[in-house]
Amino acid sequence: MPFGLCNAPATFERLMETVLRGLTSEACLVYLDDIIIVGRTFQEHLNNIPDGVKTDPEKTKTVVDWPRPETVHDLRSFLGLCTYYSRFVNNFSAIARPLHKLTEARSNFNWTEECEKSFNSLKQALTTSPVLTYHRTDKEFILDTDASNEGIGAVLSQNIGNEECVIAYFSKSLGKPERNYCVTRKELLAIGKSIEHFRHYLYGRKFLFRTDHATLRWLLNFREPEGQIARWIQRLKEYDFEIQHRKGTSHGNADALSRRPCKENCKHCTNAEKKFGMETDISVKVLTTEDAWSSNEVKKAQLEDPDIRPILEKKLNSEDRPSWQEIAPESPATKRYWALWDSLHVKDGVLYRKWESDDGSSCRWQLILPKSRIQEGLRETHDSASGGHFGVMKTLSKTRERFYWDKLRADVEKWCRECQAC
Repeated sequence: MPFGLCNAPATFERLMETVLRGLTSEACLVYLDDIIIVGRTFQEHLNNIPDGVKTDPEKTKTVVDWPRPETVHDLRSFLGLCTYYSRFVNNFSAIARPLHKLTEARSNFNWTEECEKSFNSLKQALTTSPVLTYHRTDKEFILDTDASNEGIGAVLSQNIGNEECVIAYFSKSLGKPERNYCVTRKELLAIGKSIEHFRHYLYGRKFLFRTDHATLRWLLNFREPEGQIARWIQRLKEYDFEIQHRKGTSHGNADALSRRPCKENCKHCTNAEKKFGMETDISVKVLTTEDAWSSNEVKKAQLEDPDIRPILEKKLNSEDRPSWQEIAPESPATKRYWALWDSLHVKDGVLYRKWESDDGSSCRWQLILPKSRIQEGLRETHDSASGGHFGVMKTLSKTRERFYWDKLRADVEKWCRECQAC
């Protein structure tokens, strides 16, 4: 409404009386932007205050009766109405994610079972939305944040009486670049975005911040942060909060986060892992007869491998490089091993590849892994406790410290991509 109009006060007063219609003058008095809740006693005063904020049944009825969208335009209209009530729905962005994907550019409008489930879940969530409590200025705020592969979310609450009451929800879908963030950067993004969203509640007040990601306690005290991490940490320094870590099983209101590895060699995660003892040195093991990877077993597996056997047999017979005519009938993989002839060596009957750095300062012996042992090797370097379910680049680096085989990189990428835990 423009300022200066002579009928603006009357129009505004009419609006306020319409909004507060149904409240008697004995309980509530309103004059323009001044609202007085009356009561003869403090308890009566509290009883006259509504219990909380909730959705308008008349407006949510429109959502319940909404027909299934047939076009992108219809879907955007539905999502626009639902987004208006997103603060009432926990993890709204994750629920609506399949529908938002249909509205993306260059995306075919293909209504799947997942979209139908998301559509119905949104309608159900809005009709059964929880009542949000008004915040209390004498109580400390509690902020729970969480990040997943698809989005970030937060819950703002307060302990009122013996109950933890929700003030508001916040959620946001991640863009394509943000979905490539490592788990630590996603968690920091969730903190930054949620604090920025609830700034009007949190700025200038001490509050409790709870997370299920232990390394954040260390990262926020990082001595020499750089780039994006430094900017985020600097922004968080404006606020006064205490960090409390709790297990994922206790962090259900913001959804427990399954560990997802970096797709890059992220130094922030690497530093955190070293700080908390999450990284283990897995330098090349000496293969002995007492080891599960004994020389006899590995030699037997190499001789049974059709790609490795021709090279190992010729190496055992002579150090002289065989001619191309001798190798020509063999498989493409065998030919690629033949091209590495000078770097291949036999130790205790087992074929290794000797790798040296460009300056010759370091040397590494890589076991030529037969196909029958590739899955077992990848489980050690990716799935095991020392593997840590890291991303492609870290798993590739760890694998190359011990092993070598034809098309190693492609196999590592496929393994990380299909890993159920990741």
